[in-house]
Amino acid sequence: MSRRQPSHHQVKPRTSSSFCSSSISGTGVSPVIVGSGTGVPPVLVGSGTGVPPVLVGGSATSHGQDARAALRIAVVALFLCFAALTCVAQDPATQQRPRQVTTRPPEQTDPEDVLRIDTDLVSVDVNVTDVAGRPVKYLQEKDFKLFSDGSEQPLAFFHVQTKTGDTRPLAIVFALDISGSMTPEELERLRGAMHAFSEKLANHPAVFSVMAFGMRVKTLQNFTTEADKLDRAFDRLSREPNGLSTHTYDAVDDAIRLLVRHAPKTRERRLMKRAVVVITDGFPVGDTVAPETVIERANSADVSVYVVTLPSYSRLLVAADREPLPTPLDISGLVQLTGGKNVYARDKDYEPLFRALAEEVTSSYVLAFYPPPEKRHDGKYHAIRVEGPGALMLRQSRPGYQAVKQ
Repeated sequence: MSRRQPSHHQVKPRTSSSFCSSSISGTGVSPVIVGSGTGVPPVLVGSGTGVPPVLVGGSATSHGQDARAALRIAVVALFLCFAALTCVAQDPATQQRPRQVTTRPPEQTDPEDVLRIDTDLVSVDVNVTDVAGRPVKYLQEKDFKLFSDGSEQPLAFFHVQTKTGDTRPLAIVFALDISGSMTPEELERLRGAMHAFSEKLANHPAVFSVMAFGMRVKTLQNFTTEADKLDRAFDRLSREPNGLSTHTYDAVDDAIRLLVRHAPKTRERRLMKRAVVVITDGFPVGDTVAPETVIERANSADVSVYVVTLPSYSRLLVAADREPLPTPLDISGLVQLTGGKNVYARDKDYEPLFRALAEEVTSSYVLAFYPPPEKRHDGKYHAIRVEGPGALMLRQSRPGYQAVKQ
């Protein structure tokens, strides 16, 4: 009996083979050819999938052999189809990650998400006082004009603290000078004064941290809302060694870093007020960070610096009935260029002074704008100037901003 030679002519696939072919074509599995040379048209499995083609089936010598071969081929073809589909379904490289769908309502948006969305928004705090130095809180958005590089910008955000409105979240770092020039009596009075400060802000979502500085800077208390922890921080002050130098600028620099790391710019979808309150005698000595660098970092982080100068400085230089002479901190511009304020403790009772300072910290207006598209990511410094009613004094938290280069 002569053996039938394998057929080498191309046979167009029939419709019966299209199931396996169309089911996995383009899925990442290479084609499989079933039934070539058997009298049964070839079946194409897994076209364009990356696995080498497989030719199943050879020549048959009889009709019965052809029928049995066709049955075996059909079973193999179905098996290969399901195997290929299973492999594709289990290969993570061939699957697309589903789009994330946020079901959380907008009012529960995480503050960090808000910050990421508004990275182009530039904000500036503005404190307004009258001729007597008292905070002014009755102004409206229409009373302000904001200029960037000399061009007026439309305000995208405006906020002022009111008695009936939402309170602004606060993050305050107290930086306490424990150098040898500070008297034990002054340090003890500060305990009650800081309590008065925190009590004044009791209605605000506020957190406080305490640092001590002399020859070195140390964090005594990380951010907390608990007053008793502030007390315990003062208990540890007596164990801090006194030194011959006062690293004031280093302390402010460390406080800014602490605020950036642990006090995000937004909380509960509201811009947070971040400030450093320095309590010192006014003589920085031995710092490793230059004042200009500290001011630049404070402006970049939108942090205001307030300075309380204690009598151990002022009583040595001026009589009680006259204005104190400027301290080195005053001359450096650290306070003026960050929108803070200098205050002088002339009396033995510091509490009224600290209550007034708390009022000052919470009385700022918040103005924000989106820079022109061509300036948002040019990597350059851009000046900011805020104007208000002519009879009032304005202090802004920073004179400009540094655009991030992209």
